[in-house]
Amino acid sequence: MTAPSIRKVSEREARQVAEAAREQDWRKPSFAKELFLGRFRLDLIHPHPTPAADDVRRGEKFLATLREFCETRIDGARIEREAKIPDETLKGLKDIGALGMKIDTKYGGLGLTQVYYNRALALAGSASPAIGALLSAHQSIGVPQPLKLFGTQEQKDAFLPRCARTDISAFLLTEPDVGSDPARLATAAVPDGDDYVLDGVKLWTTNGVVADLLVVMARVPASEGHKGGITAFVVEADSPGITVENRNAFMGLRGLENGVTRFHRVRVPAAHRIGPEGAGLKIALTTLNTGRLSLPAMCVGVGKWCLKIAREWSTAREQWGKSIAKHEAVGGKVSFIAATTFALEAVVDLSSQMADENRNDIRIEAALAKLYGSEMGWLMADDLVQIRGGRGFETADSLAARGERAVPAEQTLRDMRINRIFEGSTEIMHLLIAREAVDAHLSVAGDLIDPEKSLAEKGRAAARAGGFYARWLPKLVAGPGQLPRTYAEFGELAGHLRYVERSSRKLARSTFYAMSRWQGRMETKQGFLGRIVDIGAELFAMSAACVRAEHLRLTGEHGREAHQLADVFCRQSRIRVEELFDRLWANTDDLDRKIVSGVLGGSYTWLEEGVIDPSGDGPWIADATPGPSAKDNVRRPIG
Repeated sequence: MTAPSIRKVSEREARQVAEAAREQDWRKPSFAKELFLGRFRLDLIHPHPTPAADDVRRGEKFLATLREFCETRIDGARIEREAKIPDETLKGLKDIGALGMKIDTKYGGLGLTQVYYNRALALAGSASPAIGALLSAHQSIGVPQPLKLFGTQEQKDAFLPRCARTDISAFLLTEPDVGSDPARLATAAVPDGDDYVLDGVKLWTTNGVVADLLVVMARVPASEGHKGGITAFVVEADSPGITVENRNAFMGLRGLENGVTRFHRVRVPAAHRIGPEGAGLKIALTTLNTGRLSLPAMCVGVGKWCLKIAREWSTAREQWGKSIAKHEAVGGKVSFIAATTFALEAVVDLSSQMADENRNDIRIEAALAKLYGSEMGWLMADDLVQIRGGRGFETADSLAARGERAVPAEQTLRDMRINRIFEGSTEIMHLLIAREAVDAHLSVAGDLIDPEKSLAEKGRAAARAGGFYARWLPKLVAGPGQLPRTYAEFGELAGHLRYVERSSRKLARSTFYAMSRWQGRMETKQGFLGRIVDIGAELFAMSAACVRAEHLRLTGEHGREAHQLADVFCRQSRIRVEELFDRLWANTDDLDRKIVSGVLGGSYTWLEEGVIDPSGDGPWIADATPGPSAKDNVRRPIG
């Protein structure tokens, strides 16, 4: 058998592949799922869950070790200047056990909880975002997490001790012509005796340049004895036939060890396959359920740093006789950074603690945290640049050269930009979360809007839907959010929780109305779905902020100040929510589609005249035809 060429896939087939990879069942309660259904289940998140004492002890001990390492052994300016993480820094991270933060102690790891793993990433990422990205890619989506969830005992015994102390891992899914549409995956894994033979090219392989172990997604062709489908493998990075053809360079994260990796007749033992054939995408998505929390955790770290710099700079800088922060135009930005950092930390800590307790299904919460963290983190970094003015646009080296403090605000803005694309772009996250948010509706009424279903199937679906909606819709009319004393134990924050409850029901009513109006065309209304998800993200963040503030008040840790931050955040968030609700029905979505058709059809090419295109020559998408590499191997293993 030979490797397949780039596959031509219909829209329906692509959706079917994505749907098959989803977790179909909801075996545990989900706060966010209920929120989208109009049911505000505060009991699922309040009282705020707390970590076990032993987890806290081990976590705090490692954070102290990591802080000392970051302060004395990481030179973030050097990493930015040289565009790579020095070998001695990587070796030092291995020595303190940073590669094994999430790996169980019985395999030589530290066995940290999700809460402390995220706090460690925020700390390391503040010293150097490239190091935060390396540690996250290794443990959140690299070899350790898939093996923890789906690996055999033999695989865990063989690979986890290596990942805990010595070996860096990478996750390889994306290809030059395959992004969020894995149905078109072209890298092949052809069975051959007790092995599989890999052929193909992988793009944007974070850690791929320095990795020792790879998780590779490849398509196994169906044949006798082989179910086939997209399948996950652990692959030794130094295997014959693997070539790292390019180390990619980016707008930000200059130290990121990200490359293009070619596989040519690479033999992988069948014993290195993770899970059964065809389970690769499900493994990847399940891994991301908690893996996505690492990115917003690092956004929390950025928010904390932005707040520190905004405070110190506003204290030093005066205009017209007073601190710049006391001018309302600047002060509003400082308030936004402070309140949003508090709320984002509340979202990440709450989601992480729920992940540790494993009582709730947090797939939507983690996705919302990633979406919300990446968007709000970018806004906070942008506001810091604006607060700093011209100095925000100036590089840290230039500031130092003329005698001022080397504040890398512009670097932070560049580094943060990728988060809106990493691990699912904002647009893809909107669609993924929207799919989960309407899952209950599709479960009972999906056959009604499926053109391929028979009349009999549609009839049965109508009966199911009638029963479901007869019970569900009346509950969306009124609720505890309309009673003035509900959630009184939260003090001045009670009104915000009542608003969340009312808005949750309004959100569910809006979703139902849209499904009734558009039916099968609902999936094409991506602007509407994105706003639905953004409303849910704001409501989740408000809930988390209030619960965290009350938890801090009860434990005596900055309770008064936490309530102030939560109150301001919720007031800011409510303004955004009301605007999003308005835009559900008052928008330019239909007009935008007409303009897009004109742009693609060439109606507006006259508007492009009068400029020079500085782009170079070459194809839009690089050739990824399987075959031997014609380039030097730029892999840089770390001893």
